[in-house]
Amino acid sequence: MRRRRKALPLLLTELALSSWETIAHRSAMMASGACSDREYRRMVEEKMRAARQSAAALVSGATGAALMTRALRPWHAGATRNARRLRKRKSVAVRPARPR
Repeated sequence: MRRRRKALPLLLTELALSSWETIAHRSAMMASGACSDREYRRMVEEKMRAARQSAAALVSGATGAALMTRALRPWHAGATRNARRLRKRKSVAVRPARPR
């Protein structure tokens, strides 16, 4: 069964919230030194993939809201996927410090 496409305002809202959540998780990982090389590579690769897919959407011939939706969909998919994945990890920012 194919999922129904989201309206542009909902897509933008979810993109903003998921991006914020992902940035918060990754910033905490970097600050604590828990961000792996794999996670850094993932950050770069996902941006390149989304930019490539957005560029393809821009030359697709769509106009208006349909164009915006197609161009933003790769960014939305990546941001929501990362937010879900990082949400499942134990957060490094909320771990209490061990007394010495």
